[in-house]
Amino acid sequence: MSVGAGDAEPAVLPEADVTEGEDVTDAKPDRSGRFSLFSKKKKHSGEEHDSSTETAQRVRVPLLQYNMNYKKVGKCIIINNKNFGVNTGMSARNGTDKDAGDLFKCFQMLGFEVFVYNDQTTHEMQSLLQKVSQEDHSNCASFACILLSHGEEGTIYGTNGAMPIKCLTSLFRGDLCKSLVGKPKLFFIQACRGSEFDEGIQTDSGPTNNEVETDANPRYKIPVEADFLFAYSTVPGYYSWRNPGRGSWFVQALCTVLNEFGTKLEIMQILTKVNYTVATNYESYSEDPNYNEKKQIPCMVSMLTKELYFS
Repeated sequence: MSVGAGDAEPAVLPEADVTEGEDVTDAKPDRSGRFSLFSKKKKHSGEEHDSSTETAQRVRVPLLQYNMNYKKVGKCIIINNKNFGVNTGMSARNGTDKDAGDLFKCFQMLGFEVFVYNDQTTHEMQSLLQKVSQEDHSNCASFACILLSHGEEGTIYGTNGAMPIKCLTSLFRGDLCKSLVGKPKLFFIQACRGSEFDEGIQTDSGPTNNEVETDANPRYKIPVEADFLFAYSTVPGYYSWRNPGRGSWFVQALCTVLNEFGTKLEIMQILTKVNYTVATNYESYSEDPNYNEKKQIPCMVSMLTKELYFS
């Protein structure tokens, strides 16, 4: 597999953490002492709930879909930040190597050319993605970027401190990265977005013009912010959970759904199933009632203008 670190020689992807322990949040400071074991919520039978046994596929209309008929699906950049400088106040993100490894396999299966970059500073992250945005993506159908790190609302951490997420994503706007104009640009972000806990609540409920093909005919004007998709591990203001042995709730749910439905369902269907999986299959457990039975719900923000299938 292709891996690298900044502009340096390719590095080896770290082996995934294998020892399970207390779940932690991707935020500062280190609060591991507060939490006991967190795991997938079990059914009374002891088996995990499987929400994906049956799938209703929507009717596919070619005119409403992104054109994927290119030589390459596209490039996928994974930035995997595990270790942080003492000055940041951030603890090591044990479990993130499993996330990175599982994501590598998933996106490679979808046809992406995947590169993993470990422990990047804010400058290295921005320089890396700026370089990628300036490449020629004319033969690619799409682009994907995955950020695994600590975070706060609107910011992501490099190993040396925080930076606005928009400084990274805006590099791929239509006016700055013209070879991706009209093509889907996907960002998956595993990081906290605040310090609130989701208490959860009990519930009883279980037209397009054929001539306007922007990725093939750039003379049509479209918004520079169009064709982006942001998939966040949690909603604004809340913690995002990660297990040192099993990886983060969001990434593991994403990989599970992609492995089964990545080439069958439309991207919004996929992410909706991810939301359902995280919302129903994961719940915290702690001897401290203040931290017991906490939940998490991922959040997607879409500026996509068509449906996206990886088949």
